[in-house]
Amino acid sequence: MRRTIPLFCIGFLALSSSGLPTLAFAQNNQPRNLILFVPDGLRALKVTPETAPAMAALRDKGVNFKNPHSLFPTFTMANASGMSTGHYLGDTGTFSNSIYTGRPVKTVPSQMGTVVPFIEHDQILGEVDKEFNGDYLNEETLLKAARDAGFSTAAIGKVGPTFLFDHTERTGTKTITIDDQTGALEKDGKLIGIPLSDEMKAALTAANLPVATPGRGDNSKAGDAKTPGTTVANIKQQEYLADVASKVVLPMFKARNKPFVLVFWSRDPDGSQHNQGDSLNSVTPGINGPTSLAAIKNADNNLAQLRKALDDLGLAASTNIIVSADHGFSTISKESKTSSTVKNTYPDTPAGFLPLGFLALDLSKALDMPLFDPNDKNAAVGANAYPKAGNGLLGKNPLKPDLVVATNGGSDLIYLPNGDRKLAGRAVKALLEQDYVSGIFVDDGLGRFPGTLPLSLLSLKGKAVTPHPAIVVNFRSYSTGCEEPTLCSVEVADTVLRQGQGMHGSFSRGDTMNFMAAIGPDFKAGFISDLPVSNADVGITAAQLLGLNRKAKGVLIGRVMTEAMPNGVTPKGFTGTVAGKPAPNGLRTVLQFQRVLNQRYFDVAGFPGRTVGLPDTVKTAGAK
Repeated sequence: MRRTIPLFCIGFLALSSSGLPTLAFAQNNQPRNLILFVPDGLRALKVTPETAPAMAALRDKGVNFKNPHSLFPTFTMANASGMSTGHYLGDTGTFSNSIYTGRPVKTVPSQMGTVVPFIEHDQILGEVDKEFNGDYLNEETLLKAARDAGFSTAAIGKVGPTFLFDHTERTGTKTITIDDQTGALEKDGKLIGIPLSDEMKAALTAANLPVATPGRGDNSKAGDAKTPGTTVANIKQQEYLADVASKVVLPMFKARNKPFVLVFWSRDPDGSQHNQGDSLNSVTPGINGPTSLAAIKNADNNLAQLRKALDDLGLAASTNIIVSADHGFSTISKESKTSSTVKNTYPDTPAGFLPLGFLALDLSKALDMPLFDPNDKNAAVGANAYPKAGNGLLGKNPLKPDLVVATNGGSDLIYLPNGDRKLAGRAVKALLEQDYVSGIFVDDGLGRFPGTLPLSLLSLKGKAVTPHPAIVVNFRSYSTGCEEPTLCSVEVADTVLRQGQGMHGSFSRGDTMNFMAAIGPDFKAGFISDLPVSNADVGITAAQLLGLNRKAKGVLIGRVMTEAMPNGVTPKGFTGTVAGKPAPNGLRTVLQFQRVLNQRYFDVAGFPGRTVGLPDTVKTAGAK
């Protein structure tokens, strides 16, 4: 049972013949341009006129989406798939940054042979596409649809999510793709990234810009257990990318005299928040130190440069800008009192701290199953060792594992290739005994287990062609006690990074509350929207603004944010809470959400008392 409480009651939304929301105002006959700017990992409440003046001004003069939502699991590639298609993860199959594909990687030496690839890589995306019918997302992306409709298209920024917006176009002649791997070569001289067209090479040379993206320099240094990570933002690389966008691509698009779509994915503040060395082994100041603040300003400068270029080129009046971070952020904790791993000694791991791969190690022990490392030629993981990337294959035969752990950060994925219900029950029981777990979601087809909720509630069951996870495990989070908990959230994270550095992926409100704003001719001015919105809405709204007609395969689709548009209607909204039946130890997964039409927006989930934003005690109308 579920009880919903009215939150907003301000009108109705028209539906098209397909049942999808449509705009209730006349579309401008002149096609608009669109820029989607993604400040990776930017927390909504961290944007102020002091920390990020350009983004604050855009938000305050345009539309302030003050009730924003990242898609869970709150990872980069997962949310990039939502923005690029308008679909939830159950349709896109991009359940996290590392996913189980069941196919060994064959092209990338650093991941050779693994069946749990880290997909923020142009070649990995190409290989996964080939393994799944040429298009693993299984839904048409924004830039592909736009270029097919005659728009000029470009994607510039962080490797992985940037390419996802037109990942089946690998020639560089239709959509301009420039990311970390542009111009990078393998030892045999073969290009790693997406090639540049002759037109782009000539334009870059004319602008005195190199045809290869510079590296991150010191910003890429994550440190180790004794050495702090970076103390500088990703300035040099992002200056280059912003110059490419403002000095080459935008002038080129204007000269073509036709509408365009540009995606700019800023690695900062995410990359700097991950690697920052302001807080080694301490949760304070965590991601609120000077390095993280410099990273926020770095991304803000990039946006300011793009907006100035629009003004200088006379394109501002015809260009809509949507700014949406993929997720929020938290400081890493490596602490547990229940994990067997904190009593052991591991390389490069401080005594008493959780090692990389602690979930796989704990499950191996609890289930009494051998553990193999998919990132080390399926070698057995020995005593006082952990899997190289944290991923694990459990069972007697690593080529036919019974259970697979895909390690990601603030949450992990568990796959059961054989669909073994008894093993699912044993795994859930083991998870409920760990103090670092806060919320368990199980594939509906495996049955209901006390303490858990079904994956379908999170729109994680859909038309995806990649393997669906059997269990999604959310990790514990807490606040260090600041006035606004989402700005000082801490989460247990399964990562090579250290306590005190930054991570995301959890179901805390600190991670689900991303920054979202918009400005332009098709958006209201000076408008504050209280309705919930998500990154899936960003994708579907962008397509609607561009007049793109795409045929969807899945039904897990976002909604058009009409409330933010002149003469657009404002739908009703509701809030709700659903809880699983208590486990024998009293733990139960609770989900708080909002709803608009048939769209659910996931605020926070976990065990009461173990997740930032979820009250210690939660009243619900009943169990589900």
